Amino acid sequence: MMMTLDMDTLSYDSNGLIPAIVQDNRTGEVLMLAYMNKEALQKTIATKETWFYSRSRKELWNKGATSGNRQVVKRVSLDCDQDTVLVQVEPLGPACHTGEKTCFFTTAFEEEPSIREVIHEVADEIKERRENPVEGSYTAYLFREGIDKILKKVGEETTEVVIGAKNDDKEEVTSELADLTYHTLVLMELLGVRIDDVKKVLRNRRPKSEVLKDE
Repeated sequence: MMMTLDMDTLSYDSNGLIPAIVQDNRTGEVLMLAYMNKEALQKTIATKETWFYSRSRKELWNKGATSGNRQVVKRVSLDCDQDTVLVQVEPLGPACHTGEKTCFFTTAFEEEPSIREVIHEVADEIKERRENPVEGSYTAYLFREGIDKILKKVGEETTEVVIGAKNDDKEEVTSELADLTYHTLVLMELLGVRIDDVKKVLRNRRPKSEVLKDE
């Protein structure tokens, strides 16, 4: 969906800059904070790649132009005061100059580890095990055995979920759903189905007035 943005209505600071928060469009992880001027924002929208203004060098710079770690822009949003830009991207490499995926890799406080990205992390690990098998790895074993073995495990775990639900055992159901999710992700990797593919189907089935649409 295209949107016309009046660059002149934004609340730039005294130097003509506006902070830009860059977020991974897939996982929601915040990748970096930089600054844009009017031209950088225009180029970001026009080229669908992130452009920023360097306050130290006093010039525009295109993220990844040198390193190759470009950011493909999926969406640009403004906050309620129109003094901050949120840029949602598909990162083609690490966001941080240190080589880290995000610039926010130093934790100052954490009550408990984040579980926001765990599904994607498990999917990435499954992909890694398929491409680089490790001796003794259960995931590598499943890929060696092939689709029949994987489908058998999906069926078994589905049955375990049903049994747990019939027993009205929340702990058992939760554990078996985790097992089913893992084996489903293995099947998806084998068949080339991405998590985003499933998300898109769910979104397309979702009318504005309902959570899900029945078939």
